[in-house]
Amino acid sequence: MSGASCTCHEVPCVCGADAARVIEVDALTRRFGRRVALDGVDLAVARGEIFGCLGPNGSGKSTLMRVILGLLAPTAGVVRVLGCSVPRDCERLRPRIGYMPQRFSLYEELSVIENLDFAAEIFGLGRRERRERIGAQLEGTGLDAYRDVRAADLSGGWKQRLALAAATTHRPELLVLDEPTAGVDPQSRRDFWAGLFELAATGTTVFVSTHYMDEAIRCHRVCILHEGHRVAVGVPRELVAGLAGRILDVAADDTDRALALLGEIPSVVSATQLGTTLHVLIDPAGASQEAMAADLAQRLVPAGVRSVEPGTGQLEDLFVDLLRNDRNDGKAT
Repeated sequence: MSGASCTCHEVPCVCGADAARVIEVDALTRRFGRRVALDGVDLAVARGEIFGCLGPNGSGKSTLMRVILGLLAPTAGVVRVLGCSVPRDCERLRPRIGYMPQRFSLYEELSVIENLDFAAEIFGLGRRERRERIGAQLEGTGLDAYRDVRAADLSGGWKQRLALAAATTHRPELLVLDEPTAGVDPQSRRDFWAGLFELAATGTTVFVSTHYMDEAIRCHRVCILHEGHRVAVGVPRELVAGLAGRILDVAADDTDRALALLGEIPSVVSATQLGTTLHVLIDPAGASQEAMAADLAQRLVPAGVRSVEPGTGQLEDLFVDLLRNDRNDGKAT
């Protein structure tokens, strides 16, 4: 990854170094004693992009976010955010960044409008600008009807809207979100993501971690981490397209028996139940999809197999496959 780091120390950065890249991470390593949380991670995030970060617990997602935010210094490697070096220039960067942690972190005893006013003041907005921005945030998020309600009395979905409104009151150029929709109902998650796309359309860059595959597929690009390694990065649908010819959907009378039989077949990478269908990922080093379909049709006769048909890959299949390969190879791809 190329590009000079910022040397102007101005906010906003005026040197023009890699202006299209909001985040640049080169060979980032972060250790905690003997434990390696991030191991030589590279990635770049473009302006106006919604960039998703996926990985199981302990994969390094939160550590990566904390380094990007300047809360942790790299053990090795280079991190540039909005053209400036991190952590050296993190104090100058903070007015340009919004952060929404996983847990609700605003003041529950304050009302909606009091929380927004406090957030705006913290980010240095003047009285007039503060009033205008808070009014726009209340109207744009639907929080106006709850302006005098204590944050503690809001539902999970409305707390989420309040947290996002507070994190974006100062119009940050970069918004970092740590599993922002955990524990929120599907409609609230959908509304939340509609808001993220509106922000991205205005040029705000969004870096978001999530465990929801239906959210990850909506990102412009995603990065998948495993045990501190970057195992994949790219457009979700393009990454999933690499699974073509490796998915079979199985219908059987006895799904439990069929799952047990599939678990005994070395060329079956994973099998999971989706409704009445078993969704099967096969090893690319094994037989072809057609040959595997015929083989499974024979092996699953004791389970009352009714059909074995080609299926469509999902991001979850890719996730499982990449983590399996990383365990086997002991290195990133």
